[in-house]
Amino acid sequence: MPALLVIPARYASSRFPGKPLMPLTGATGDARPLIRRSWEAAQQVQGIDRIVIATDDPRIATVCEGFGAEVALTAPTHKNGTERCGEVAEMLDGYDVIVNFQGDAPLTPPWFVEALLAAMEDPAISMATPVLRCDAATLAGLQADRRAGRVGGTTAVFDKGGRALYFSKEVLPYTGVQSGGAVPVFHHVGVYAYRRAALRAYAGWAEGALERAEGLEQLRFLENGTPVQCVEVDARSRRFWELNNPEDVPVIEGILADQGMP
Repeated sequence: MPALLVIPARYASSRFPGKPLMPLTGATGDARPLIRRSWEAAQQVQGIDRIVIATDDPRIATVCEGFGAEVALTAPTHKNGTERCGEVAEMLDGYDVIVNFQGDAPLTPPWFVEALLAAMEDPAISMATPVLRCDAATLAGLQADRRAGRVGGTTAVFDKGGRALYFSKEVLPYTGVQSGGAVPVFHHVGVYAYRRAALRAYAGWAEGALERAEGLEQLRFLENGTPVQCVEVDARSRRFWELNNPEDVPVIEGILADQGMP
C-alpha cells in the first residue's frame, strides 16, 4: 500500500496565531520550530513513502524548505487539515493511503501511525484514527483545560467493534470522569489515515453542525454516515500531549526534556 503522509500547517489560528513556527526547546537546549519537530517525528514512521508539509503561508513554507522538507502550497480557503490533505492527494497521484499527521503533535510516537497503516490493510476501512486510554496525568490535564475554559485535547467514544460513536472537546464519557477510571476515558490522537475515495467524498460535503459546534473535522465523516475506525494504541510509557494553547508549550518542553529528545 503506497502511503503518503501530509502535515497540514497554517499560520492563522484564533487560539494561537503562528503556532507552527513556535520554537520548542528540547533536552539539549536546541530550540526548533514546532513544525520541524512534528516533521522529525513523522520521519520515524515505518511504511511511509513520502512526507509533505501542506501550508498556505509563505513564512511557514520558507522555514520548512530551510530544514529540508518537501512543501506543497495549498489554497487558503480550507476549513481544516483534512480538506488540505485532500488537495495534496489530488496533486500527487499513486498513493492508496493518505495519512494526516498533525503539525502540533511532535510527541506522536511512530507506532501510533504504524498501527493505522496496519488497520488500513482491511479494505473495508475507509479511515482510521488512534485512541489512547488515559492515564491519571492525561485525564487530569484534560480536566484542567475544561475547568480553565481552554479548548484542549479531544476524547473519543466508540462501539465494541472500534467504530467511533462520537468525538468531543468535553471529557467523555461523563461517568468515566466521575468514577476515577472505572469507566475509561480515551484521548483521541489527531492522526488520520484515509483512502483516497474517502478524502474525495469529504471534499464534497458541507461542513456539518456537529463539526462546527465541536471544531472537530472528523465529525463530518460521522455526520455523513462514513464509519471512523478507532485503533487503540499503547503509549509504552511515553507521555502524549498536543500543543493546542500557549500553556502547552512548557508542558511539551518538559516532556521533551524528560524523554531526552534533542
